[in-house]
Amino acid sequence: MLAQDAVNSGDTAWVLVCTGLVLFMTPGLAAFYGGMVRTRNVLAMLQQNIVALGVVSLTWVLVGYTIAFGDDAGTGLFGNLELFGLTDLRVPPAPHLHVVASQVTIPTLAFVAYQMMFAVITPALVTGATAGRLKFAGWVAFLAIWSIVVYAPIAHWLWHPDGWLARFGTQDWAGGMVVHASAGAAVLALLLVVGRRRNWPHTAAPPNSIPLTILGAGILWFGWFGFNGGDGLQANGVAAQAVINTHLAAAAGLLVWLVAERVKDGHSTVVGSVSGAVAGLATVTPAAGYVNAVSAIAIGAIAGIVCHTALRLKYLLRLDDALDVLAVHFVGGMLGSLLLGFFGNSGTNPLGKDGLFFGGGGSLLWHQIVGVVAVVAFSFVLSWAIAAAVQAVIGLRAPVDVQENLDQTQQDTGAYHLSGVAGLSGTGGPQRRRDTGQDRGPERPPRTGQQVRLVTATVNPTLLPTTRELRDALLGAGATSIVVSDATVSTAEPGGARSLPRGYWQDQDLVDRARVEVMVEQTAVSAVLDVLSRYGADRSESFVQDVQLATDVR
Repeated sequence: MLAQDAVNSGDTAWVLVCTGLVLFMTPGLAAFYGGMVRTRNVLAMLQQNIVALGVVSLTWVLVGYTIAFGDDAGTGLFGNLELFGLTDLRVPPAPHLHVVASQVTIPTLAFVAYQMMFAVITPALVTGATAGRLKFAGWVAFLAIWSIVVYAPIAHWLWHPDGWLARFGTQDWAGGMVVHASAGAAVLALLLVVGRRRNWPHTAAPPNSIPLTILGAGILWFGWFGFNGGDGLQANGVAAQAVINTHLAAAAGLLVWLVAERVKDGHSTVVGSVSGAVAGLATVTPAAGYVNAVSAIAIGAIAGIVCHTALRLKYLLRLDDALDVLAVHFVGGMLGSLLLGFFGNSGTNPLGKDGLFFGGGGSLLWHQIVGVVAVVAFSFVLSWAIAAAVQAVIGLRAPVDVQENLDQTQQDTGAYHLSGVAGLSGTGGPQRRRDTGQDRGPERPPRTGQQVRLVTATVNPTLLPTTRELRDALLGAGATSIVVSDATVSTAEPGGARSLPRGYWQDQDLVDRARVEVMVEQTAVSAVLDVLSRYGADRSESFVQDVQLATDVR
């Protein structure tokens, strides 16, 4: 690799920091999605996102980068393979590559690393739509192929100076088309291949950990400053404008989404807050370095209302998009790309063009429409072909009978554990630690030969501050053995249980509960039932049975 004549340390430092910020977005996306799936599919969701860091990083270095940013092969469709494996980086990025005004002042490898993180997170967006339905091996195969065959050529079209859409005049600052529209089109294709979850849309799947989702959204918001702020590859006024535009659009999207929720459903939810923010972030992405601050606020506000309305899109299309990737990312990416045709302002960035609202006429809007249609059509067709091939060869869709418990099936463990309650046995109270003499609670006398009963009930897990509290309360009431397990029960009345997971109400025909089985002597049955009722157990739906201990069997 030849030395670059002029390397600006400030520009280089800024791009490297932005590289780290965009990398951080992938575990942020994993947490964002992981909090919104069912309890027994959390690890599978986290794994599907994290594995992209390994798979796509290698495909990018080996062949993805040269297809995206190698010298054009002559058609404007893809680069040649001279940079395969980064073995011969003879020149730094072309002087006008992407959106750089003068000469590029960063090392080529800084550019390679920065663009790598975009390649990593783009297919990871898909996993939110297919939650609970992907075989791990099939997903890894799809990731590797898609990052080469779909993502890299689209990046070449728009972000290489000789790409056909770049020459045509289509603009995409940080990935409204390259990232969000291409991933959204892939979602459409994959949903056709992997199909729907069992009982969708009649069984709701409320988030298992809203705090985890909020944490993930915060990481995404933070990382998006690098996602949009570094695309000029320089630490200058355009970068500052892109950063402030990113934040303002997210803020506007957040507030408008909350208002839409309040008007439509009577509630403004915290999940709605972060959904609106992410919608604003995705929508401003293609325009962040080309518009002024007021335009960014308008784009974010439009995103809040349009993306919220688009939540119904999956029902109209009969596509089981589990976490609304179509509404937030697909619609947001396309919307932002088109809005640039209205709000583009060359006064913000000399490399930009004026849109309809700034005297530029309809030329830029036409270029944006062509770009959106081309990217969506290309990604959809090839994504369907790749998904169908993977499904036929090694399988992409997880079997229906394991879809509700992918964590155990794929990883042989669970994300959450009941910390000492499940399978707990004893004599009605915690035993004294003989090695330290520490008293963990009062000892109860052994069984006196009274008739043993088995009390079975279902409790509401949301009413349990800690599982230890339930254990201590039951032991205090006289329980001699406790088993707690996950359960799904039918609601007492149709439509009697409802959730508002993301801007629309869902009737829950089946809801999550904890099944509690307690061994207790006859005299303590009433006390145990009283404890269980405090945690949502209905006596009319609880059972008390005579049992015979295995030790009494002759």
